[in-house]
Amino acid sequence: MKAIRVDLEGLWELLLSLLQVPSPSGYTDRIVHHLVQVLTPLGCSVEVTRRGAIRACFPGRRSSPARALVAHLDTTGAIVCGLKENGRLALTPIGTWSSRFAEGARVTVFTESGAARGTVLPLKASGHVFDAEVDAQPNAWTQVEVRVDLPLATRQDLESAGFHVGDFVAFDSGPEVTESGFIVARHLDDKAGVAALVAGARAALATGRELPVETRLLFTITEEVGSGASAVLHGDVAEMVAIDNATPAPGQGSIEDGVTIAMADSSGPFDFHLTRRLLELAHEHDIRHARDVFRFYRCDVASALAAGNDLRTALAGVGVDGSHGHERTHIDSIRSVAELVAAYMLSPELFERDREALAPLGDFSDQPTPPPPGDAVVPSMLPEVEG
Repeated sequence: MKAIRVDLEGLWELLLSLLQVPSPSGYTDRIVHHLVQVLTPLGCSVEVTRRGAIRACFPGRRSSPARALVAHLDTTGAIVCGLKENGRLALTPIGTWSSRFAEGARVTVFTESGAARGTVLPLKASGHVFDAEVDAQPNAWTQVEVRVDLPLATRQDLESAGFHVGDFVAFDSGPEVTESGFIVARHLDDKAGVAALVAGARAALATGRELPVETRLLFTITEEVGSGASAVLHGDVAEMVAIDNATPAPGQGSIEDGVTIAMADSSGPFDFHLTRRLLELAHEHDIRHARDVFRFYRCDVASALAAGNDLRTALAGVGVDGSHGHERTHIDSIRSVAELVAAYMLSPELFERDREALAPLGDFSDQPTPPPPGDAVVPSMLPEVEG
């Protein structure tokens, strides 16, 4: 069976628009407004939490339990942690990422009175001044500073210009699309995933088929700082698939030209049955895919489970090379994720029994178990313990 057709032009347009809106964790209001405008024409009901997480509901043949797909709108960034005597700004990161990828970046500093442009530089930024010391400088956030593009020479100048500790710093995405189909940019994690999720939903709706189950698209705003989908589910959800980045690198199975289906991340294995449903759909619809395990990675579904939600979880990823740094992916990967999203939205619920949060064992799911070797001894009972 061929994959469900995805509108690539619309996908590119959405991704590029998302990349133009700064959204470090904690400074996401603008991108929430932007995405709600994108979702509203799809005919779904859209609700926004107090802090800005979005829930878009698409009705299905059955309303309960619903299924959910989640991607995050927030990105890494930084926050001002000090006003320096040389008229520059000290930074601490938002999210987990290395300062080596901050060096040289163009940024916007959001103050309470406006925005200012600047560049992140190492403390020893000129070889003409520091010679070989430039190369010997340690890699740490304490070793970089923001040079603001204003005539500021002292701490007092910064204060007079309205800069404060706590000002948010957004790093330019700087997207470049190549003729070979790559897009190179910051913040593809997870704006490529957001674009794939919306494009997949558009493709599913364009088939004209009724969704078997009410489907909720969730867009979180604090995934990079750990809380993610902890408070946006609202109601009965049995299945939840995260759409996030995969990690092509030596020793990893992730790919840049297809969808990567994760078996586990640092929080543990994903649901056996839901993960294999995604693999079956990829096979059925001829979607290029791979499997991987992420040892230093935690996505939105982990925070949903930690918040006490009892649901089956899975993760499908866009292959993002150099994640949380100078990122790159390919249109084939984003399209493959969107195709899988569409196929999943149109697929039947995983288990009818999952409609009940608690039920007798009955037809509870089972996992294949190979028989023991012929000469294996399988005790029929535990040995008796004296005393």
